[in-house]
Amino acid sequence: MQRRTLLSCLLAAGALAACGEPKPQFKAVDITGVDYARDFRLSDAQGQARSLADFKGKAVVVFFGFTQCPDVCPTTMTELAEAKRMLGAQGEKVQGVFITVDPERDTPEVLRGYIANFDPSFVALRGSLAETEQVAKDFKVYHKKVEGKTPGSYTMDHTAASFVFDPQGKLRLYTRYGTGPEALAHDLKLLLQGA
Repeated sequence: MQRRTLLSCLLAAGALAACGEPKPQFKAVDITGVDYARDFRLSDAQGQARSLADFKGKAVVVFFGFTQCPDVCPTTMTELAEAKRMLGAQGEKVQGVFITVDPERDTPEVLRGYIANFDPSFVALRGSLAETEQVAKDFKVYHKKVEGKTPGSYTMDHTAASFVFDPQGKLRLYTRYGTGPEALAHDLKLLLQGA
């Protein structure tokens, strides 16, 4: 009798476990369901208005930075390009989006040259100061101009992380700076597989 009861309990536990789908094991911070960073509407380096809907069907990685950044920005964009390359043919379904927090210096021409250094499919976006402020606020991105040693020289402090959207346009992941291309490629692959 005890054996039959034990077997029944094990079968019931197995059935219950099969009912719940396991959560994907992302390397980045899973922020699925947050109520911010829903979209952006800014101009690309060719002057065309772009929004998240333009990239439907792709995993989209959004990063806020500036072209005169000496370390965090080029490292992040290089890692994104490498993660895309690591995915092989699936990499065609990955869209990199760079949003400048320094529209005063990052003109369309400067952005075109900058983004071409990483991947020809990546898009660089900019807005007016007010538009930049609004999008950064919506994404909860910190950015602040820090005056330099000479008049007119400055740098920008900014959030050093990326936001990853799934192919349906839903924000899913917050990727911290320096996690490396392998971790990003792992997460992008899961999202492209429908995780």
